[in-house]
Amino acid sequence: MSDALIIDACRTPRGIGKQGKGALAHLHPQHVASTVLAALVERNGFDTADVDDVVWGTSSQVMEQGGDLGRMAALDAGYDITASGATLDRFCGSGITSANYAAHAVMAGMEDLVVSGGTEMMSLPKKGILPMGAGNEHLQEIHPQSHQGVCADAIATLEGIPREDLDALAAESQARADQAIREGRFDKSLVPVMNLDGSVALDHEQFPRPSTTAESLASLPPSFPQIADYRHTPESPTFRELINQKYPDLEIEHVHHAGNSSGVVDGAAAILFASEDYAKAHGMKARARVVATANMGDDPTLMLNAPVPAARKVLEKAGMTLDDIDIFEINEAFAVVAEKFQRDLDLDRSKVNINGGAMALGHPIGATGAILIGTVLDELERQDKQVGLITMCAGGGMAPAIIIERV
Repeated sequence: MSDALIIDACRTPRGIGKQGKGALAHLHPQHVASTVLAALVERNGFDTADVDDVVWGTSSQVMEQGGDLGRMAALDAGYDITASGATLDRFCGSGITSANYAAHAVMAGMEDLVVSGGTEMMSLPKKGILPMGAGNEHLQEIHPQSHQGVCADAIATLEGIPREDLDALAAESQARADQAIREGRFDKSLVPVMNLDGSVALDHEQFPRPSTTAESLASLPPSFPQIADYRHTPESPTFRELINQKYPDLEIEHVHHAGNSSGVVDGAAAILFASEDYAKAHGMKARARVVATANMGDDPTLMLNAPVPAARKVLEKAGMTLDDIDIFEINEAFAVVAEKFQRDLDLDRSKVNINGGAMALGHPIGATGAILIGTVLDELERQDKQVGLITMCAGGGMAPAIIIERV
């Protein structure tokens, strides 16, 4: 079995995901995706006719993001027409899943050069997007599935994690992201997005608020009480009632708000994988290899709790323990996800989300996993460390995970 070698990773800056305010919001998602696909070629000089596949993650595959964005973006980037492409959806886990599938193809010996990545333009209108379960009443009877923000509040209530702890984590995320940006820690992977006329659309992170403090966060109203009482149709249960169907005695305390939830942003990221034989034959210097991957399911009603068992599963597959991991990335979909992850695994917090996370930088759903893998790779090199573990919660109560090791 060949190692799946990571040759390079790059990403766009994240733009605010709001029409009229976001620096990327006026662009077609295929163009934003093609930016990173073209950058991989420019940075590494490979022949795109050698690309066996482009495996792309995009969660909201409607409107402009529909129609196999990965294939269309590869064509838009000038890839050879023989480079095929596929687009997948594991909700927030799409970016890690695209990387895992690319790695699997290389490790199986079926493909030699594969690009993975993802795009999400959260500024796009959400026409055609249904609640979790897509209105399947039979499924909701078996597994009631609520809104993710209400799920986050439910988990915090069940775990007894107070808002003060979540706000402290959010403030720390902002501080770490600010330090990372000031010290240029993201510069190695960051590629600017250009307008079609050649002017710069965005060349820096647009979302962070470095002046954020725990005190300023304490003044923000909770985001999800009204959403908890929302009905998609007059006959459907509220999001709160969906959780109470399975946890009837739970009185949800609403502790998440705009500052301790992931930011709504636009962005894209890409990773270049090669087999050992291909890399050697073409003079490519690998930066890392994939050690192990895993997928894990958990309670779909609470939705966000799979990262801890996913981390344990991927460690078992790798024959490693937590002590073998130098850097962890757990996506900050909501503060409670990252807080619970660190508590349950009793992690050294100095090894987790070292450069901040989605509460400060934003979470472009289908792209985030690819962003996190690249972030860990850059940070391992910066610190001269060896092994990183990346995981994240995903809709439906899932979590993909991956362990990478520098070579």
